[in-house]
Amino acid sequence: MPENGPPHALFAARSLSKHNRAEMRQALDDAIKLAERNRLPLRVPHGVTPVQNRRGMHYHYRPEFFLGIAGTTEFTFPREDFPLGPGEACIIPAGVPHGEIVRPGAAGEPFRNLVGGFYNNTLSLHLAHEARPGKPDIDVIEFFDAPNLDVFLTLCNSLAQTHAMQGPARDAVLKGLLLALLGLFRNIVETGTGQLNSDIGKVFQAKCLVREQFANPELCVQHIAETLGCSADYLSHLFHTETRERLTHYIQRIRIEGATLALNTTKQTISEIAYASGFADPAYFARVFKQHKGSTPQEYRAQIEAQRQQQEQQPKTVYYDRLDYTHGVPAKKSTGP
Repeated sequence: MPENGPPHALFAARSLSKHNRAEMRQALDDAIKLAERNRLPLRVPHGVTPVQNRRGMHYHYRPEFFLGIAGTTEFTFPREDFPLGPGEACIIPAGVPHGEIVRPGAAGEPFRNLVGGFYNNTLSLHLAHEARPGKPDIDVIEFFDAPNLDVFLTLCNSLAQTHAMQGPARDAVLKGLLLALLGLFRNIVETGTGQLNSDIGKVFQAKCLVREQFANPELCVQHIAETLGCSADYLSHLFHTETRERLTHYIQRIRIEGATLALNTTKQTISEIAYASGFADPAYFARVFKQHKGSTPQEYRAQIEAQRQQQEQQPKTVYYDRLDYTHGVPAKKSTGP
């Protein structure tokens, strides 16, 4: 979703009609046929430091999937740009800052993309359109209950990792992973009931909004309540009743998730991470972080670095997708007779 787009677009968008669902099915069927013939290009940004605040860009805690239908999306990243056209797929890994400018097709056909997003046990699929010149937004959206969400996330993450690697079977692995992901999307469009959309509730909407806007230092209960069209007291009570967690605590927890990701994967300073996670005061960020993690950000980063160094010193075999530490460990002598 565009960083500067309407914050309520996720909830104001229409749910899928029979025509929209058929459009999604057709787009996925076409993509599967292309992938089977090794003719579905996959674009993945590379060499990007995750979880950065960049002007004109935004990022998410989970990967996003894009499938070009008509027109072009011009993606911008901190270190590269690339277009996404019809019959092309893109995966943007979690935490990667990006911006989007969209264009109609060469023959004047309106811009159209299919976009997959991921929430807690929920998968969203939406059709994007050009809401304002160059600006994409959600046209229609459906939320699907996805108890197997980890499978979708694993496939997206594996595609991004494999795309960046070299090896004799790289293309075969990419093809298999991409077909599996497209097939799962296709199945959920076919069999998903869509009932979640009518029963989404303000608690789910609040969670979605926090995850979309967590880097905004002005995000607060009052801001969320105004977006959802209710009072702050009502929303706070409803959220606590349904989740047994206060909304203010949830906002902090999601921001700390982002900060933890940044501490694990970037060399940003503590102050930079604080600002990128929606905290206006680095000292306050440090206090909140310690409340959630039991250590200061500096201590947490030192612990992670110590664990990495310890692992580096262990004998291991490096595979394209994992590290195996079992080799090099002396076998225990038999104690039998």
